[in-house]
Amino acid sequence: MITFSNVSLIYPHSINTVLEDLSFTLEEGEFVLVMGATGSGKSSLLRLINGLVPHHTGGILAGDISVDGISTRQVKPGGLSHLIGIVGQNPLNGFVCDKVEEEIAFGMETLNFPTDVMRKRVEEVLDLLSLTNLRERSIATLSGGEQQRVAIASALVMHPKVLVLDEPTSALDPIAAEEVLSILQRLVHDLSLTIVISEHRLERVIQFVDRIIHIQGGGVATIGLAQDILRDSPIAPPIVNLSRALNLPEISLTVRDMRRATQDIRRQYSDSTRKSILPMVATEIIELEKLRVAYGGHQALKGVSLKIYSQEIVAIMGRNGAGKSTLLRSIAGVQKRCCRASTHLRS
Repeated sequence: MITFSNVSLIYPHSINTVLEDLSFTLEEGEFVLVMGATGSGKSSLLRLINGLVPHHTGGILAGDISVDGISTRQVKPGGLSHLIGIVGQNPLNGFVCDKVEEEIAFGMETLNFPTDVMRKRVEEVLDLLSLTNLRERSIATLSGGEQQRVAIASALVMHPKVLVLDEPTSALDPIAAEEVLSILQRLVHDLSLTIVISEHRLERVIQFVDRIIHIQGGGVATIGLAQDILRDSPIAPPIVNLSRALNLPEISLTVRDMRRATQDIRRQYSDSTRKSILPMVATEIIELEKLRVAYGGHQALKGVSLKIYSQEIVAIMGRNGAGKSTLLRSIAGVQKRCCRASTHLRS
């Protein structure tokens, strides 16, 4: 489906080669992760797939890239829109309509699709991505996960064979990210879509992918199975680092695999042999008492009380829009608070 043949890329005025003599083939129905350090060239590789690089961004390109037999040298990105769907890191920046249904139909309207075809396809993707109850909603009122689903729907409605996503879960909480990745996996299995995704939070996506393209910098890139790439990669999720620390014969990519691989190790540590951890002597430094914060008619925090002590590391968890940032701003004293709320900082 996607073939890179001896591809090399460098940008003018840059001393670093992005890619050098890279060759690989991605088959139909593959789910592939592109990983690498910030600035290593992940986004450039994604944009090479549909010709945004170098047609729109510039750059010196050698070699050839083809998608479904069409060379990106021969056509501009618009000529591949029927084959490739693109979902950016922040979908809100790419939306052009106010309502969900209008945004999904926009791409077909620009290409003058027949009305009956547009109506059918919109209904299909609304049902596929569980967006039917949101069809009349304003996009600005949607959560991050819902916006990502709308962006994916806007790409899928064109019936592409390839879907390219640039860090689609970067702004999502774990539950919303799991929903988006599960939908992508279903598209691979049900529609045989080829998906190429870049992601920094590897622990979220490695259990779904078939192969990994690791961009190591300096033009070096390798492609292989997830276990093979992560075995020696300096960039790895915590579960892989644990596999290495325990010297396990196989790299575990999921919690289930890790539990199976460590059965014997865990049996060695029963409750009777575990060392007790002595509590640290700590002083109270932050106290919240019945904290309430409201934005207009929306109650962001309601009656939150807690104490935080020195030498503690405290994690604040919750879905997008649950009030995590509001709580942090309240602690820092930069958030307006409602009546009967108090925050004490102690040193």
